[in-house]
Amino acid sequence: MSDSWKLTAFADKATVQGALVAQESATNWDDEIVLAGFELADGRPDDWRLDAYFPRKPRRADRAMIAALFTGDAPELIAEELPETDWVTESQQGVEPITAGRFFVHTPDFAPSDAPGMRSFAIPASQAFGTGQHETTAGCLAMLDAMKQRGTVVRNCADIGTGTGLLAFAAMALWPRALATASDIDPACAGVVEYNAAINGVPLGGRAGELAMTIADGMDDALLAARGPYDLLIANILAGPLIALAPDFARAMVPGGNLLLAGLLETQEAAVRAACRRAGFRLAARTVNGDWSILWLRKRPRS
Repeated sequence: MSDSWKLTAFADKATVQGALVAQESATNWDDEIVLAGFELADGRPDDWRLDAYFPRKPRRADRAMIAALFTGDAPELIAEELPETDWVTESQQGVEPITAGRFFVHTPDFAPSDAPGMRSFAIPASQAFGTGQHETTAGCLAMLDAMKQRGTVVRNCADIGTGTGLLAFAAMALWPRALATASDIDPACAGVVEYNAAINGVPLGGRAGELAMTIADGMDDALLAARGPYDLLIANILAGPLIALAPDFARAMVPGGNLLLAGLLETQEAAVRAACRRAGFRLAARTVNGDWSILWLRKRPRS
C-alpha cells in the first residue's frame, strides 16, 4: 500500500489563494504536508484547486487542519492515494517556469533559460510562496529588476521572511558586491535556503557577495542588528506583520534606503502605506500583480 496521499479542494481563485496565505501564517504547521495551488485550465482564470500532499493517509485531524485554512465553509476535500514516493513529483505538476524582469525561475525538472541577459534560478516546488509562482514573489523579482534599471545602488541588503531564499538570491545577482542577509521565523527555512543556495551556485558566508542566513522573528535578531544599517530591505510576508514592522524597518535602514514590500492584497495597501508613511517612508513605485500589491518605498533622507 502506498504511503503517499493527496487531499484536493476545488474553489475560486480568491478562496484558494486565501487558504495559501493562511497556511503561510499558520503556527505549528506540519512541514511534511506540502500545499500547492493551481489554475485548472487556460481560459478559466477563476477556477482553481488546492492540493495538499501527505506522506501518509490523511487522518481526521489532517482534514480539519486543511479545512481550517478556508474562511467560511470549506470546500469538499477529495482524498486520493498516490503511487509510492510520487507525491513530490505530483506536487510539481503545473509549476511551469516563470519570467519576471531578467529572472527565469524554474523547478529542477526544467532547463534554465538560454536567453541573453536572463538569470535562471532553480527552486524546487514546495509551498506556494517563495517559488516564483506566487504573484507576490514574481512581482518582487520584477520590481527588483526595475530598481536596478533605475540606477538603485545597493551595498547592504536583507530579505526578511526569505522562505526559499529566492529574493535574496535575486538581489545578490543584481548587486553582486553587496552584503546580503536572509532571515525567516521558521527554522526549517535555514536548510531550505542552504540547499537552494547550493544548487544555484550562491555562496554562503558573511562577506560581501555571500549570503548570511539567520532565524529571526521580524527584525529582532542580533545578526540582523549587527549587519545593519541596510540600504535595501525586502519583506514579502503579510500585511499585518508589515504594518507592525514598519518602525523597525525604518530604524534598520540608512536615510534614502529602499524598502520592497509584498504579501499584501491590494485592498490592504492603504493601511500598509499609512504605517510606512508614519515611519518615515515615501512611495517610489507600486505595481499590482493579480490581487497583490508590490510596493517600493524609500526612507526619507535626513533634512
